[in-house]
Amino acid sequence: MIKIDIKDKKILYHLHKNARQSLTQIGKKVSLPKNVVSYRLKRLIKEGVIKNFSTVIDMNKLGYIIIRIHYLFQNVSSEIEKEIVNNFKDNTNTVLIATTQGLFNLKVIIIVKDINKFYQFWQETQKKYGSYIQKKSTAIFINEYYYGPYYLLDFDKKEQRNIISKTGSGTTYKIDELDYKILQLLSANARESLAKIANKLTVSTTTIKTRFEKLKKAGVIRGFRVIIDPSSYGYNTYKAYLYLTDYSKRNKIVEYLKNNPNLVFIDTYAGEADLDLEFHFYNISSFFKSMEDLSSIFPKTIKNFEYIYILKYHKFLYMPEKWR
Repeated sequence: MIKIDIKDKKILYHLHKNARQSLTQIGKKVSLPKNVVSYRLKRLIKEGVIKNFSTVIDMNKLGYIIIRIHYLFQNVSSEIEKEIVNNFKDNTNTVLIATTQGLFNLKVIIIVKDINKFYQFWQETQKKYGSYIQKKSTAIFINEYYYGPYYLLDFDKKEQRNIISKTGSGTTYKIDELDYKILQLLSANARESLAKIANKLTVSTTTIKTRFEKLKKAGVIRGFRVIIDPSSYGYNTYKAYLYLTDYSKRNKIVEYLKNNPNLVFIDTYAGEADLDLEFHFYNISSFFKSMEDLSSIFPKTIKNFEYIYILKYHKFLYMPEKWR
């Protein structure tokens, strides 16, 4: 486990709010010179705390459908499980694969424009591996609210907590292949300079800057965040799925949850739970205590909850690998 100090936490938090800001800008916010920020950033990357810098892209605005699948396996050897994981890895529309514990063993997210294309792949997967699947569930993504790891703010609890980024709303925005390539490069590295992107795509920097600003203005680009591995500093990622007896109280629960510093995401999916929450906690006891407290505050509203926690990511992208 890696020890991160107050200055590291400050740097990480400000990168969660905007991963594209310069080292000088970060330095002013954390009271450190640029060279010290650079040194700490490189160390956090080397030690595996920072995995990547990614651009938050609203794929719904581009006309894509985001589908989440959960699997609970039965009679699966390590070889078969690896084969199932590779089956999803090889699909260019798969953007996330994670081994989990709890209610399910595997979490997969697939992004498609044509639901029939997804269904064809779904059928093929069922034919190959259906005998190893005890339980499965599918849900369609609606929206996501990202609050960031507020628990890092033990250095400044006075900062007001707001949504850092939101995806999953608005009218569809048409893009071409160049836009898509720009978004791919930015999703792979949110700190990539526009000049370097222009060089890679062999177009002018002015063209890239114009496209970049249009994509931001249209709401396709929603923000820039750092991707961290909480397990590197002793925390785990827990997903909680809440089922409500009184759906009209959902917004009240959301308002209450905003005060929980360990809450990182609130997602909405059609087809499964009424609330999809992501937390970072030091241990599972702390996670359960938080859920018990929530249930005691809303005893007649929350029917029950289920959970998984992430063990390992096998694939983590923000966009499908291929255009169209």
